[in-house]
Amino acid sequence: MLAEKAEDPSLLFRVKDVVTAVGRGFSPEHAFRLIRDEEAMLDVIDLRLTFGKSESDIRRIKGRIIGMNGKTRRIIEELTDTNVTVYGHTIGIIGKIEQAQAAREAIQMLINGSLHSTVYRFLHRKRRDLKKKMLELWEKPPEEK
Repeated sequence: MLAEKAEDPSLLFRVKDVVTAVGRGFSPEHAFRLIRDEEAMLDVIDLRLTFGKSESDIRRIKGRIIGMNGKTRRIIEELTDTNVTVYGHTIGIIGKIEQAQAAREAIQMLINGSLHSTVYRFLHRKRRDLKKKMLELWEKPPEEK
């Protein structure tokens, strides 16, 4: 069996996430990011849990997240370095934990009715904070006296 021969048992969970990601509308190339990058994760937001079964509300929220010609979704992806898909009644996010969390917060803001400009400012601020955090990891600590 595959489980007995796998060197990394967590690989089986990641393969399950890849299958789930493809089923939630991700292209196989984006879904395989879950295997290539050990820090990548899949986050799925079910809009039915937020709005019940009102199809018109779900359609409206999906439109807010996608934006005109996909602009909002593209901005979320670019500023958080994630992949986002809107498929059926779910929204899927693939990215590193902090990046996926930032994308989820932005999407949650849109779901709650925040203005797009407010969400974009939030994303720019979050991106700046994440970059600053990454730079701090590379800086040498001050030498102790």
